[in-house]
Amino acid sequence: MRKPCLCSSLFFCLTFSVARYDPAHAQGLDLTASKVVDLSHAFSAETIYWPTSPSGFELKVLHKGPTKAGYFYFANAFCSPEHGGTHLDAPMHFAEGRWTNSDIPVERFVGPAIVIDVSAKAAANPDYILTVEDIAAWETAHGRIPEKAIVLLRTGWSARWPDKGAYLGDDTPGDATHLHFPSFGPEAAAWLAKERRPNLIGVDTASVDNGPSQDFLVHRIIGAANIGGLENLANLDQLPATGAIVIALPMKIEKGSGGPARIIALTPR
Repeated sequence: MRKPCLCSSLFFCLTFSVARYDPAHAQGLDLTASKVVDLSHAFSAETIYWPTSPSGFELKVLHKGPTKAGYFYFANAFCSPEHGGTHLDAPMHFAEGRWTNSDIPVERFVGPAIVIDVSAKAAANPDYILTVEDIAAWETAHGRIPEKAIVLLRTGWSARWPDKGAYLGDDTPGDATHLHFPSFGPEAAAWLAKERRPNLIGVDTASVDNGPSQDFLVHRIIGAANIGGLENLANLDQLPATGAIVIALPMKIEKGSGGPARIIALTPR
């Protein structure tokens, strides 16, 4: 039996407020009725980057302690490649001429969360890829995926963070040819891009392509459709299949191919 799409009153209120700001309606948004879920891993020296990345996250203390004037002051400098930790892949990461980080309209970073759980299948097959059949089964249970949704794939892999060997399937420095982790499949990505037109797709693994991929077809498919990707997400097990709102804000890097992101979800309590 086909179930209706489960959209909470929170979803409708936020959708209206994002689409057309009205102070009267904004004042009526009761965030105390919502739970805020952090979907981001913290950046640190343990943050996982792609094996071929020449560097990782670096934090340098500029000052921490009393100043000459006698008050406490603390400031750091940080350095990071665009693609590591919880981050955005802009469409142009794998699609020439498409949106860069700063080109993406800001409304694309907010939308209803659609969470497809393949964690059981991924546990049995670490190279598992999402299929069109998986999406059809999800829609049979939860209803049609709306346009402008943020489609999130839960594999359970975030529980392995930050163990690089367990998370990537291989921890050989500089070598990305022996990786093993689940993600989206090319056919599923092409179907979503054509038939459901999401704002973003995201996954709790290191890439929207699975570990063994060497041609990165999912990246190329979503990039060509001007759909961004969110990688290395956390806490997807805390989200319902439908009914949450995702706010995925990357660092706005001019002409960037991506960037570190702080991503949250609002779910009904």
